[in-house]
Amino acid sequence: MKGREFLLGIAGGFVAGYAAYRAYESARMPAPAVDKTRDAARYGATRRALALSGIARSLAGSALVAYGPAGDVLERNTARLPVWLQPMAFALQGAVLDAVLEFPVDFVEEFSMERRYGLSEQDFPSWISDRVKQEAVGTGIATALVGIFAAAMRRWPSLWPYVVSAGVFPLLLLANIVVPIYIMPLFNTYEPIEGPLEQRLRALAARFGVGDAEILRVDMSKQTKKANAFVTGIGSTHRIVVGDTLIEHFPEEEIEFVVAHELGHYVAKDSWRMIAMAQVVAVSVLFGAFAVMRDRSAEAAKRPATLARVQLFATLLSQALRPAISSFARSREWAADRFALATTQAPLTGASAFRRLQDQNLAEDEQPAWFEFLFSTHPSLKARIAALESSATVAR
Repeated sequence: MKGREFLLGIAGGFVAGYAAYRAYESARMPAPAVDKTRDAARYGATRRALALSGIARSLAGSALVAYGPAGDVLERNTARLPVWLQPMAFALQGAVLDAVLEFPVDFVEEFSMERRYGLSEQDFPSWISDRVKQEAVGTGIATALVGIFAAAMRRWPSLWPYVVSAGVFPLLLLANIVVPIYIMPLFNTYEPIEGPLEQRLRALAARFGVGDAEILRVDMSKQTKKANAFVTGIGSTHRIVVGDTLIEHFPEEEIEFVVAHELGHYVAKDSWRMIAMAQVVAVSVLFGAFAVMRDRSAEAAKRPATLARVQLFATLLSQALRPAISSFARSREWAADRFALATTQAPLTGASAFRRLQDQNLAEDEQPAWFEFLFSTHPSLKARIAALESSATVAR
C-alpha cells in the first residue's frame, strides 16, 4: 500500500507541477508574435518530447482518479445523486478538472509554440473559441458515453465486456456519420472546390468510378499554415477534404498527386479499415481491462471509481497496442502512395509535393526509428520521397 501511495504522490506532483510550470510560462507570454525562424529538427524534437510528456501526464492523471485522492473526492461529490447519474457527474467533474489543468499547457504547447515557429497566425480569441467548443463537444459526448457504459456495468457486472464490445461498432459508424456533418463544421467552413482545379480532380476521380465523390475545400488557414488533405466519413458522408493552405501554395499537378493519394484511401475504403481496426482495439482493451480488475462484484460495478480504473487499464493496454496500430496506419499510407503513383505516373511530381509539404509543415526529413515504430501513423518523408524517386529512375 505504501508503495502505491508513493507512486501516486509522484504522479500527483508531476501533473500539478507540470501544469503550474506551464501556467507560469503562459502568464509571462500572453500572446507571442509570429517568429519566422524555422528549425525543423528543433521543432520535431520538441514535438516528440511534448507527445511523450502528454502520454505520461494522461496516465498519471488517470491513476490519480482511479486510485488516488482525486478519485475519492470526485466520488464523494456524487454520493447524494441517483445511482444512474453518479458516473456522469463523476466524469463531468474529471473533465472540468482536466480542462483547467490543461489550459495553460495547451496555451504554451499549441497556441504559443505554433506561432513562435511561424506555423500559425491564429489570434487568441479565435483559439480560445475553438478550445471552448472542443471542450464542450468532447465533454458532452464523453459524459453521455460514460452513462451508457456505467449502465451496462451495473446491469451485467460479469458480462459487460461482451455487451460494450457489441455496442462499439454502431457507435463508430455513428461517429463517422455525425462528425463530418455536425462536428467538423463547428470549427471550419467546408465548401466544394470550384473552377479548373475541380474539373481536373473530378476527372481523376471519375477514372475510378467515383466522379461524384465530394471533394471539398476547408479553411485550414484559420488555425494553421500547415498544408494537408484527408478523407473522412462513410457512406453519404464519405468525402475528400483539401486544405486551402495546400490549394493556395501548391501547383495544380502537385495538388492532383496529393488528392490522388487521398483518392487511394477513398477507393480502398480505408475509413472502413480503420473502423475495423478500432473495433479490434476496443474489444482487446475492454476484455484486457476486465481481466486485470480485481473486484468484479455487482457492488463495485456501481461505483464511479470503478469506471476510472477501467479507463486506466484500457489506456495502458491501448498504449501497448499502439505500435501495431501505427504500423497498420503506415501500411495504408504506403498503399495510398502506390495508388497515387500508378494513377498519375508522375513520381517526380509526387516527390516535389512531399518536399513542399515538408517545408511548409516544418516537418523533419526523418524521425528517429524508435518514435516512428511506436507512434507514427505516417512513414518518414525521406523514405516516401526516396521510393518515388526510385520509381522515376526505374521508369527511365
